[in-house]
Amino acid sequence: MLKIQRTSDRAADVLRVSGQLDAANVSELCDALDATPASIAVVLDLADLVLADREVVRLLREFEIRERIVIRNCPAYIRTWMKGEDR
Repeated sequence: MLKIQRTSDRAADVLRVSGQLDAANVSELCDALDATPASIAVVLDLADLVLADREVVRLLREFEIRERIVIRNCPAYIRTWMKGEDR
């Protein structure tokens, strides 16, 4: 199960992602990102993320490289996986 909570201030939208994020529900995250104007920074808070699959990790890495998101409280296994995708 995936849950995305949005909080906003003048500087950024914070999307707190909890539960499992996989190919079956990644469209919910993409919809939340698309709902944020490009002029507003998006912070993904992954403190409560329990599980992510390989495709989601690749997508998060791509968004971060393109500076579409800033990832906060990223689980170590996801960071390791993202670094492995550089090869």
